[in-house]
Amino acid sequence: MEPRLGLEAAALHPGWPALLLWVSGLSYSVSSTPASPSPSLVPRVRTSYNFGRTLLGLDKCNACIGTSICKKFFKEEIRFDNWPASHLGLPPWDNLPSYPANYSDDSKTWRPVEISRLVSKNQSEISDRRICASAAAPKTCSIERVLRKTGRFQKWLQAKRLTPELVQGLPSPLLRCPSQRLLDRVVRRYAEVADAGSIFMDHFTDRDKLRLLYTLAVNAHPILLQIFPGAEGWPLPKYLGSCGRFLVSTSTSPLQEFYGAPPDQAADLAYQLLGVLESLRSNDLNYFFYFTHVDASMFGIFSNGHLFIRDASALGVIDRQEGNQAAARTGASKDIFSCLVSGCQAALPSCDAIPEKQSLVLVCGHVLPGLLRAKFPAPVQEEIDAALARCGEGARPDPEVLGAASRLKDILRPLRTCDPRFAYRYPDCKYNDKF
Repeated sequence: MEPRLGLEAAALHPGWPALLLWVSGLSYSVSSTPASPSPSLVPRVRTSYNFGRTLLGLDKCNACIGTSICKKFFKEEIRFDNWPASHLGLPPWDNLPSYPANYSDDSKTWRPVEISRLVSKNQSEISDRRICASAAAPKTCSIERVLRKTGRFQKWLQAKRLTPELVQGLPSPLLRCPSQRLLDRVVRRYAEVADAGSIFMDHFTDRDKLRLLYTLAVNAHPILLQIFPGAEGWPLPKYLGSCGRFLVSTSTSPLQEFYGAPPDQAADLAYQLLGVLESLRSNDLNYFFYFTHVDASMFGIFSNGHLFIRDASALGVIDRQEGNQAAARTGASKDIFSCLVSGCQAALPSCDAIPEKQSLVLVCGHVLPGLLRAKFPAPVQEEIDAALARCGEGARPDPEVLGAASRLKDILRPLRTCDPRFAYRYPDCKYNDKF
């Protein structure tokens, strides 16, 4: 049956938003790896793919109407027509954590982006069941309606300012012990409201508040991209929009794809990654960022060779300038928002117990060995392996781990080359040793 599109189909199904019909089904499959020509070079195909009601969350699209990303889909400024017209199908979303597409601000110039799941399909289904069960509802229910009736959201409705009390019990490392300065930054820079810029939530509609609360509860990665943007020097990709359970951001290639890279490129990426961790420990805003866990897929590389944090969901933040509001009365603040994507009993360490070495130990122990193993002549490789071992040993005191990381950077620096493959620092590296 030919899919009906846009307002015509919406008229046939009262209550269905038009967007849902414009974007209709990641339930097909494709048999070959897609090419990526400019959309203008490909036969025009009307959007007939469905992100599915389980993709968007919060009543599976209704609560997303009006967000920047839904407007983009409606205006067809996010397209999948880089696939040949004879292969209209898309890989099943169930099997992909992210999906490539094209994005435009003016429908004329296009750039590659990633549409990423913030939680897996299985986690989404579990989350839906938990929400319905919390209200003693049937297996299917209006998620938005149930969440609106919760005690936490009722407090959000009355609040003029986002305070530590309002986020107590949420599972994100970002909110483990937030300062008021950090929460003000969240509100001031939240991109899905019309008049961002104030620390007060007077201009937030009820739905705006629910979207923000839901995103913070499910996965704070989109929020981190907004409050610490790459345009200001933070090692994060550009935020292009999100709602419910998915995010659109600038496209990157995951670090594990470079484990077979030549020695000079491996040295460059490892050097950059150590530099990223250094900036997370020490920066002008006096925030200390730390990872709760890492793997290579959490870091990505742009086409110019620049390395960024691809997945910030495991990134915690400690405010060294203002101090932190400890997560007091954590047990009493547990509710359905605490359990949307994880077990409600998950224990988190005190912020006072996070050592400065934590991210280095994780990266040196679990990410860099795969990138640097057996890449260099024996004497240099032995030095690298020894520094990596010291850096990744959690039992060592902070100064020893930081010293080992610094030594590793010193070893890697002269192993990098200066050529057009590293466009993020070329040709500057020809004239300045800084690069």
